[in-house]
Amino acid sequence: MRAVYVLILAACLAGTLPLEFVLRTRVYARWPRLLAALLPVLVVFSMWDLAAIRARWWHYDPHYLVGVTLPGRLPLEELLFFLVIPTCAVLTLEAVRARRPEWLIGDEA
Repeated sequence: MRAVYVLILAACLAGTLPLEFVLRTRVYARWPRLLAALLPVLVVFSMWDLAAIRARWWHYDPHYLVGVTLPGRLPLEELLFFLVIPTCAVLTLEAVRARRPEWLIGDEA
């Protein structure tokens, strides 16, 4: 089934999106901070995937992809993965912080 990868990513976002509003995590409201967390992940892992694709160590099953391929034969879904999954992780971390403010995570002032 085409677009399975995109549907999984959409489900991840849909599952964590309520954290922004219900627990007021303000992850999307503080987009520069989110972007600072996402950019290193996007750059490093995209380069990693491109190298693995080029070396023919890694490939993607086209049956699960929408068919949009970026330069270097990187599927659009893989690029989205590097944005969506870390965003969901940050939302989850901020939700835990909102519910358990006494738990220290190491970036406190």
